[in-house]
Amino acid sequence: MIDFAYTENQLMVRDMAREVASKVILPSIQEYDRSQKLNPALFPAMAEANLLGFCIPEQYGGLGMDYISLGLASEEMEYGDTSARVVLSVHIGLYSLPILTWANEEQKQKYLVPAAKGEKIGTFGLTEPAAGSDVVGLQSTAVRDGDHYILNGEKMWISLADVADYFLVFAWTDLEKKKNRDHTGISAFIVERDWEGLTTASIHGKLGVRAGNTGSIAFQDVKVPAANLVHEEGQGFKIAMFCLDQGRYTVAAGSCGLIKACRDACVKYCFERKTFTKNIAEHQLVKQMVANMEAGYEYGTALWQKAGWLKNRGLRSTRATSLAKWIACREAEASAANAVQVFGAYGFSDEYPVERFYRNAKGASIYEGTREIHTLMQADYVFGFRKDKQLDRDLPIVEQ
Repeated sequence: MIDFAYTENQLMVRDMAREVASKVILPSIQEYDRSQKLNPALFPAMAEANLLGFCIPEQYGGLGMDYISLGLASEEMEYGDTSARVVLSVHIGLYSLPILTWANEEQKQKYLVPAAKGEKIGTFGLTEPAAGSDVVGLQSTAVRDGDHYILNGEKMWISLADVADYFLVFAWTDLEKKKNRDHTGISAFIVERDWEGLTTASIHGKLGVRAGNTGSIAFQDVKVPAANLVHEEGQGFKIAMFCLDQGRYTVAAGSCGLIKACRDACVKYCFERKTFTKNIAEHQLVKQMVANMEAGYEYGTALWQKAGWLKNRGLRSTRATSLAKWIACREAEASAANAVQVFGAYGFSDEYPVERFYRNAKGASIYEGTREIHTLMQADYVFGFRKDKQLDRDLPIVEQ
């Protein structure tokens, strides 16, 4: 049975994230969103609050918290700004948790411990210029050469590309299987920023998440030690899908934080703005829009909590996580659109935050699996074309 009461530890993590959002993100987010720059105080503040590894076991430098804590922190960080939640999604969901689950002990000590302590930043390199939803369409290759692999290719739309120290990168190691689009020819590697042949570049002019770093990564004959192969050759696709389960979970929870931000901004404004001699909070159609935000928040939260409950027990949660991501992002996009409508002409200006919410919300229906991909996934589960199976290894079971 799912218990909706939060534990003291879960509330502690929520409050830590809330404090960072209120003291570090919110006071300056308009400035950094306008300038399209990452707040340099964000990573130090998150590290000091133990937010960069709080759901990693203590033996690897974390606090040993659970997935519900991760969801709560994601909500609070996105309440501040989507760019801050992205840090949790990428550094923890797409990098640290996969390393915890799939890497060997030597790799964990070298590449997980510094990340959990906030000393190093990790990110995830799967998407390419011509490969997003079509994962096996990626073109990067890693050819074995003695005790190294020679990595070539390009990654695109990579969050934290210019600031990460470590990259979890996916590439074809079996070129024959690449020709046949057989995903068992894809492998995963941990790559370090300062290796020769690796370069990154930022992407500017984004519609939303402007205060976050997004970029491209180019690999030109990068020598990757064979010791940095994660798990085994041919396991990259499986690892990537596991990564997406964790990343999508944080996006779902974060989207609920955005809905809450839309709701709170509207409630405040509705008691400040008058039309036809009364507060707009008294107008029925305004009430309808705010009520829809509340409803979206409540069932979006229920969905991500169900996924977190499964994760806490080491159970596959791909179906539940996909549904949570799809619905929460859909509701966040609708809530942001309604928030702009409530604010009227002022909602069309960045003088108020709802304009930023509207731009940020759109991205979540694209990244971590488009809404179309999740729609098809849910239909395939219903029709029986798709089923979740336990992985060939134990999933982390964390403190609750």
